[in-house]
Amino acid sequence: MDETIFKAYDIRGIYPDQVNEEAAWKIGHAAAQFLRSLLHGYQRGQEAAQSVIVGRDMRQSSPALVRALMEGMTGSGANVIDIGMIDTPQIYFAINHLGTCGGVQVTASHNPAQYNGFKISGQQARPIGGDTGLQEIKHIATALRHLNAAGQGKVTTADLTEPYRRHVLSFLASRQRRLKVVLDASNGMAGPWAPAIFGGLDLELTLLNERCDGTFKHDPNPLVEANLAELKQTVRAKGADLGVCFDGDADRLVVVDERGEPVGCDLITALLAGHFLPQNPGATVVYDLRSSWAVKEEIVKAGGQPRRERVGHAFMKKALKDTKGVFGGELSGHFYYRDNFFADSGMITLVHLLNVLSAAERPLSELIQPLRRYAGSGEKNFRVEDKEGMMQQFARKYADAQIDWLDGVTGQYEDWWFNCRASNTEPLLRLNVEAKTPELLQKKLAEMQRMMGEPAAH
Repeated sequence: MDETIFKAYDIRGIYPDQVNEEAAWKIGHAAAQFLRSLLHGYQRGQEAAQSVIVGRDMRQSSPALVRALMEGMTGSGANVIDIGMIDTPQIYFAINHLGTCGGVQVTASHNPAQYNGFKISGQQARPIGGDTGLQEIKHIATALRHLNAAGQGKVTTADLTEPYRRHVLSFLASRQRRLKVVLDASNGMAGPWAPAIFGGLDLELTLLNERCDGTFKHDPNPLVEANLAELKQTVRAKGADLGVCFDGDADRLVVVDERGEPVGCDLITALLAGHFLPQNPGATVVYDLRSSWAVKEEIVKAGGQPRRERVGHAFMKKALKDTKGVFGGELSGHFYYRDNFFADSGMITLVHLLNVLSAAERPLSELIQPLRRYAGSGEKNFRVEDKEGMMQQFARKYADAQIDWLDGVTGQYEDWWFNCRASNTEPLLRLNVEAKTPELLQKKLAEMQRMMGEPAAH
């Protein structure tokens, strides 16, 4: 088995060269063994707690991988509940709704069609990442030498459409004005699930790229602005109030306003913080350290406690749970909710955006404009072989800044800041810079690029 498929937060690679049925069997066996090992004594006798949820996305390789995964799980002695073709957040719901020891979603998220992989969650939908069990699962899986076992686990199926729909819509405010929304499903799981959840509401919903057969009109990555072209055009043509583009497994989304202009996910975090905090005074809101200064300022202004956190869903979820925070947002388009098991959800984020727009009775662009008070670079990638050495150079050059190493190196001055962090998988450094004026931003970017070279193409 190719061990490079084990990443920081999940398992992912090209099918069938890296991720294949043999790997799926071993990962299923190992994941079920690991998840059941975490059960406390009183839970070991509970049938539900002994079971593992399995779901999949629409990729053409997913059915074969699911079969092999479930065979590995039942071979370890675990019972499996197959909930079919779902968006990834439904796994988090199912684990809590059914009280199982965890679950696995077969998906490669926003990657192109030739990829596939596995997202593993523990009890109560706790993320299983490199530091929280994925390494142990890797060790068990790579030690397995044959694809048969004496375990006698059984597979049952469950359709959670109705309870899941009720859960998502439980966050919808009772009074809604009729809104026009354009939703680009990116030929992913939002294609079937957005109509299943939002159908029947007083909502004018236009679906783009809803076909769900494992092929993509554009890569299912909404963070690449080129992938938003059709959404922007349709929002303007329809006179819509809001446009959203989901990624492949529908746990993330990116927003465009009524003019077709993209809205940074950090500014959506700031907007939603102002929505949650009046009902939750003094609560913590978690945000990732690449976010605009405006996010922290809006949280404080609304009476909340800002919690700056490192990038990655495992860190964001843990921080939200540890602080019992009400909400968290990440620049990648993941938004996390206390009342959704401290997990992320694209569909619930759309519900809260509908609530905000209904209550405001002003266009989204007007709500966002006051938050655009700083000049930001966006995330730029640089190909650098000695990643640690370059970050140390920045720490020395900007030693008079307030420096921290929460995630890469961050330097903060009174009128500008930067964060430079290493990619987990490539010889890339990722740079974010923000300043009080566009002129200062350009000056500092040029200064840093003289050290790093020209940005990489992706």
